[in-house]
Amino acid sequence: MTITQGAATQRIKVVFLTFYFEAWDALADVHAQMLADPRFDVTVISIARRFSREAPFAEEELVSEFFDGIGVKHQRFNFADSLAGLARLREMSPDYVFINYPWQRNYQPGYRVEQLSEFTKVCYVPYYALDLVGDPQTGGLATYHFEQRSHQLASLIFTQDSHELEAYAHTSRGNKHVHLTGTPKLDALMRQVGEGASRWPLSNAENVRMIWAPHHSYSPAWLNFGTFAELYQDMLQFAKSHPKLDIVMRPHPLMFSTLVDRGVLEAKVLEDWLEAWNALHNTAIDSEGDVAHLFAATDLLATDGISFLGEYPLATGKPAIFIEKSDHWKFSPIGELAAAANLRVSNFNEFVLAFETFEKQGMPDFSKQIETLRAAAIPYPGESARRIVDVVLADFEAKTPLVDKSKVTELAWENRPGTEPAWD
Repeated sequence: MTITQGAATQRIKVVFLTFYFEAWDALADVHAQMLADPRFDVTVISIARRFSREAPFAEEELVSEFFDGIGVKHQRFNFADSLAGLARLREMSPDYVFINYPWQRNYQPGYRVEQLSEFTKVCYVPYYALDLVGDPQTGGLATYHFEQRSHQLASLIFTQDSHELEAYAHTSRGNKHVHLTGTPKLDALMRQVGEGASRWPLSNAENVRMIWAPHHSYSPAWLNFGTFAELYQDMLQFAKSHPKLDIVMRPHPLMFSTLVDRGVLEAKVLEDWLEAWNALHNTAIDSEGDVAHLFAATDLLATDGISFLGEYPLATGKPAIFIEKSDHWKFSPIGELAAAANLRVSNFNEFVLAFETFEKQGMPDFSKQIETLRAAAIPYPGESARRIVDVVLADFEAKTPLVDKSKVTELAWENRPGTEPAWD
């Protein structure tokens, strides 16, 4: 794709606006390619966030520290009033603003899609690798994946799932703005694991290594995959009774706060458990490091879902042990393929038996199931970021207009009965 001569002197201004640094890998390859391309003028901006109704908007400094740590030059929008940041964004006049997180209530008001779409084209690259969970009633795709206001007002959306592309076709805007590109997140994960660079936070050289990755959802009202509240004491005793096994816990970034905020566990109970867990020589918690380097270092993964059910088999070629809660939300079509690519157990005793079998003979061969998942999940291996860049170049060349909000006739998902509306 080439820019016309008349536009050649006009660099395409792109802003990466994010607080969800835990999923920067969804944007990192796109950022790197645009940064190296003289046709683009690229800016990264760190902003504040909150993940519960009670919390203030904060933690911009954590986002900034993350970017400093990986060497990404960025601007800090730590304004007390986000409308000041919005005014600064307007002055910058970006052609495109990339986001990797759809839930608007977690953004300060000035950075929500309603504001951004007034003067720039919002581009959404999902923070997750695969859309694995379906609607709890129908088993089809859950509408929160394609009918939030962020989806409705984004100028460009990039997806890795043909089922999701089809779902957008049935919305009032259709799916001409949605592009099946694959996900840079999976490309980066598979590349990094394939390169073999590993990082392990424990130093017991002779120990077998296991990752335990519990999810943050504990209620039938929302996903309901999380088993931590049922297993945490058993897993602590398991670690104590297996001193030759390293267990690195990789919790979902929201898990510990969700446990307390939603009354699943009392704060003191969780605090005492964490103290006991961290006191053992063969346990650790790794919540912010590069998961690819953990995957490359581990012998085994145990998880109750969700994203690792797809990511781990695809990246390593090995199944995980899936500790499956009986009444979790139904899987999407690609979620069923992901679940089938792992060894499924339904309780802690079955997990122990699976582990004992692993000790004796390794994990069973799931190569056929993993290959089926790979064919569905990765439409363009290694090409996702390049395809996203090409779509942006083509869109800029075509001079497409901003989103016409009058074309959106559905009520946004977050404003429907039974969902969680904005907290302000």
